Amino acid sequence: MKYAICNETFLDWPIERGFAFARECGYTGIEIAPFTISADVREISAARRAEVQRQAEAEDLQVVGLHWLLAKTTGFHLTTDDVSVRRKTAEYLKDLARCCRDMGGSVLVFGSPLQRNLPDGVSHDEGLARAAEAIQFAAPLLEELDVTLAVEPLGPAEGNFLLTAADGARLVEMVGSPNCRLHLDCKAMSSEPTPIPDLIRQYKSLMVHFHANDPNRQGPGFGELDFVPIFEALGEIDYRGWVSVEVFDYAPGVERLARESMEYMQDCVEQATQA
Repeated sequence: MKYAICNETFLDWPIERGFAFARECGYTGIEIAPFTISADVREISAARRAEVQRQAEAEDLQVVGLHWLLAKTTGFHLTTDDVSVRRKTAEYLKDLARCCRDMGGSVLVFGSPLQRNLPDGVSHDEGLARAAEAIQFAAPLLEELDVTLAVEPLGPAEGNFLLTAADGARLVEMVGSPNCRLHLDCKAMSSEPTPIPDLIRQYKSLMVHFHANDPNRQGPGFGELDFVPIFEALGEIDYRGWVSVEVFDYAPGVERLARESMEYMQDCVEQATQA
């Protein structure tokens, strides 16, 4: 199993300090939220992108990719009535893909609920059609760069669009590109009636990336969600991608979240392999 952690976990730490601590905890991948470097990815220079990759490699970390793609941005939206805004958003996805590749990454996790929520009066089907059209516009560059857009379903607490793994899978199929796949997130899946291990098995052919977190918004092992069956399912489907820790509630402290999440996941994998 390959483990990564999202860099915004380290809050206002210098980026190299966060990288060093992640590696100390045993992670081998780092997932970057662009806003931790600049609110607009287009303002991250080629030199800075290369520097981030070097800083990761200096700690023996792989930059997995980018997430929180549209956080802190303005003027972008995936399902708006405004065609020009949707096209601008699709162009920005291309900018994100270039940045991802420049940093050595290969995955773009598309969550960003505020920039994809359905406007009043827009049906889910229409939202899917608009989102698919925008992603299709970016798809040729994604394929050229070998960067994969990972569609992330989020639960109803986050928004009103792409609330289930089935919704995410439907959008992936509508896009029809090998470089648009499905991302699964434990906190989001916990809002579905289907157990998380069953969702993993059901969507194994589409899944490209995975976030490990608890419904309480902290790291794996910090709440009541049992990750042993989750890792059993990941092992059963022979998942080869990254398991990336993403948290939203930092109350336990950065060091505890990073270190104990890793320790808990490793313990779960050991239990899963002995089952």
